[in-house]
Amino acid sequence: MISITLPALDNYFILEKMINLNNTLQPGDLSKKLKNFWQLSGEKIRLLEKNYDNAKGSPVFTVKGKYTTRGWTEWTQGFQFGSTILQFDATGDTHFLESGKKKTVEVMAPHISHTGVHDHGFNNVSTYGNLLRLMKEEKIPFNEWERNFYELALKISGAVQAGRWTPIMNGGFIHSFNGPHSLFVDTIRSCRALIVSYCLGHVYQGEGDVKIDLLDRAIQHLRATANYSVFYGEGRDTYDIWGRTAHESIFNVKDGNFRCPGTQQGYSGFSTWTRGLAWAICGFAEELEWFDTLPEDQLKQYGGKNDLINLLLKPAMATCDFYMANVCTDGIPYWDTGAPGLGNMGDYLPMNASDGLLHFPQNAVSDLTKNAPNTPHDYIYVSLGLAIVYLVLFYVWSRSRIIKTDL
Repeated sequence: MISITLPALDNYFILEKMINLNNTLQPGDLSKKLKNFWQLSGEKIRLLEKNYDNAKGSPVFTVKGKYTTRGWTEWTQGFQFGSTILQFDATGDTHFLESGKKKTVEVMAPHISHTGVHDHGFNNVSTYGNLLRLMKEEKIPFNEWERNFYELALKISGAVQAGRWTPIMNGGFIHSFNGPHSLFVDTIRSCRALIVSYCLGHVYQGEGDVKIDLLDRAIQHLRATANYSVFYGEGRDTYDIWGRTAHESIFNVKDGNFRCPGTQQGYSGFSTWTRGLAWAICGFAEELEWFDTLPEDQLKQYGGKNDLINLLLKPAMATCDFYMANVCTDGIPYWDTGAPGLGNMGDYLPMNASDGLLHFPQNAVSDLTKNAPNTPHDYIYVSLGLAIVYLVLFYVWSRSRIIKTDL
């Protein structure tokens, strides 16, 4: 039984006037724009392959149309080569498959064993994971040793990520590169690494051969993120608004108690860094989608399927709602909801958000809203996701015709 109290609906009607939502828009309506997008994407990937010096580090953002790096960690390298693999997936052009496979083998091995980051989902699921998926979908030829290679990489990656663990009161979390006190909202996207390793049957062991349950750790991290990274308008503090997120949650590592919200890349711990918000939208929706496929028996020892769906559905809906309340008419919010002198938009975050909106399991929403016929949740997430994709595809393509860059 799904039981969540929904907020007031004013934001939805405001949103429909702002962004002109069309609930008849279908994925097929984006076909022409997507064809243009993949053509442009292929051009940009080839330019990166030709012109970008990987010795400088992973490309993160652009300056005057040229990619440059940012000296935190190599968290975008999996995106760089993963996008090449996805280019093959979308177009069938084998140049991108061979390039993606070659770079995965040459460059990505250090990411598998990297104990100092929270980015295993970004890096390893995007590369080894996509290659394994393509083989399972029979889009690339089956090769037993190649499959074993991808599976081994994913098994170890999930275990290494699970080892970056901070115990807290009633649970624990995968801590960020800032240290054991730090829970990042975006680390939800690395729960995939633990779950993939679990699905592949990997056994993670610690001192004294103690077996550590990978799925249990993923669930504990999801619970901590839902409880501390997302706000629900329940009076937690003055800045407690339904669906807002804190980029970082700070804990006392001595006693496991929560101390305060913070941020690494946003304006403050009391405003919302919208890229982190988008990661949360995507992360909660994709885990909801996966848990929804599992039989009840498999989840009994973790509190039961219904409890887990409730755990994930509330923050999933709240973060989607907050995005809708703060999005601009082009589908892109500002980089932070509280920063002064707002002049920068939120770079690629709309596509992260739309990924979550489109992955949102509609049967869960329908079950929740069946007794509230005037509640637009049953269609609005998918409608907004499609609208954002439509707007961003148009923006990217039209801008590329005006400004020639090696993005």
